[in-house]
Amino acid sequence: MKTLSTQVVIVGAGPSGLLLGALLHKAGIEHIIIERQSGDYVLSRIRAGVLEQGTTDLLDYAGVGARMQREGLRHNAFALIFKDAFHRINIADRQGGKHMTIYGQTEVTKDLMDHRAGLGLQTIYEAGDSVAVHDFDTDHPRVTFNKGGEAMEIKARFIAGCDGYHGVCRASVPTGAIQNFEKVYPFGWLGVLSDTPPVYHEVTYSNTERGFALSSMRSMTRSRYYIQCGIDEKVESWSDERFWAEFKTRIDPEAAKRLVTGPSLEKSIAPLRSFVADPMRFGSMFLAGDAAHIVPPTGAKGLNLAAGDVNVLSQAISEYFQEKSKAGIDNYSARCLRRVWNAERFSWWFTSLMHKFPDTEGFGQKIQEAELDYLVHSEAALQSITENYVGLAH
Repeated sequence: MKTLSTQVVIVGAGPSGLLLGALLHKAGIEHIIIERQSGDYVLSRIRAGVLEQGTTDLLDYAGVGARMQREGLRHNAFALIFKDAFHRINIADRQGGKHMTIYGQTEVTKDLMDHRAGLGLQTIYEAGDSVAVHDFDTDHPRVTFNKGGEAMEIKARFIAGCDGYHGVCRASVPTGAIQNFEKVYPFGWLGVLSDTPPVYHEVTYSNTERGFALSSMRSMTRSRYYIQCGIDEKVESWSDERFWAEFKTRIDPEAAKRLVTGPSLEKSIAPLRSFVADPMRFGSMFLAGDAAHIVPPTGAKGLNLAAGDVNVLSQAISEYFQEKSKAGIDNYSARCLRRVWNAERFSWWFTSLMHKFPDTEGFGQKIQEAELDYLVHSEAALQSITENYVGLAH
């Protein structure tokens, strides 16, 4: 068996693992990233692209924000549609100039990969399903895997589990040591990516009697649209023509007239769930990002929460090695979970407000419309939603 040694081994080369690697490198901490898939596979994952200012600031600090600053779309507002009316909600005016940036998660991942390659930092791709974590209840954890037919082992002081909801790290924790909280929603999102100009200038959320819709973008020439659909729906049942026809019914009439349609570049259905694992630390192993929590995409908190996790974790690990203090690693889980549960609450509330549930008929629909009406006419409510939307700081 070939053995490697480092200070931190990061399992997972998605955006959370790569960003953690960039932050650890900046702090002078040795690390290796291991990924079971290929780099091309990681880049092929289509994900959200709404970044909080805290996330963009962190990417800038890590040295990977230059292209994002050039190509990302700065947004000072988002919008709600209900009862066929469009309501623009300004974030910057209510939150001290804070803003959101539209920049696809795929682009963030590519920037992080290019930055890492330019520095010559070690990433081991295509480790497959052989990846396993060991002895994380000690000060000498290990990660083993097979690469090209050769058994390999990485010894480290810490393991960072950035390997997603289905990853090996959380799955390796003994049942009695972790508590999982989960809510599964009775619908999914059917998403389409198309090379068409976005119908709105802002990310726009629609509440209609036919169900929810989201209008977003990746650039001024590429749009990302979603509609709420049944949990058992099949992508094959949705032609482009059917999607566009349904989408038009879920935006305001003026927008429907100017909507530019075109062939879909990608089309998929994603289920919605809320999930939290508690705690997020197990001895020498830490969970971060989707390995520890999932939020419904309403409000775009997933990638931003992951960035918050690795920011806290990088500081804690730096403090351990540079100041010989365990305070950061001991407080990691509690510090992250406070922010996570606040984001879970907001995502649950926003999802509940904007979607059609099985019992959202008659009275339920009117209650949603009344709450939305209150929201857009109450300065206190607008202050609250913009504070949560732009991201709570802890």
